[in-house]
Amino acid sequence: MSIRDVRGSRSALFDDIEDGGIRATSAYSSHEIDEQENDRAVDGLQDRVLMLKRLTGDIHEEVEGHNRMLDRMGNDMDSSRGILSGTMDKFKTIFETKSSRRMLTLVASFVVGFLVIYYLTR
Repeated sequence: MSIRDVRGSRSALFDDIEDGGIRATSAYSSHEIDEQENDRAVDGLQDRVLMLKRLTGDIHEEVEGHNRMLDRMGNDMDSSRGILSGTMDKFKTIFETKSSRRMLTLVASFVVGFLVIYYLTR
């Protein structure tokens, strides 16, 4: 069926209808079309809401994962701080005791350690 046939059959259908009948029919079909458009729009919105719901759920899981990781890092930093403060206390006691032999041993240890690291990385 060609476009001309469709137009011809349309005009044949509506030629004998009065203006009042056309208004009622077009109002009815317009109302029906509006409902169909609304139904499609509602379906589209439902799809978008479901997508956003999944997206927010994924974001929530990601945030909780990052929070757990940050908590672990905070705990690790606290333990590192405790170890470093203990080491610093030991250095303070070594430097407060003005023993030249201990100072010489400490300086020699640092120099030897530095040279070993230097030659290993070279």
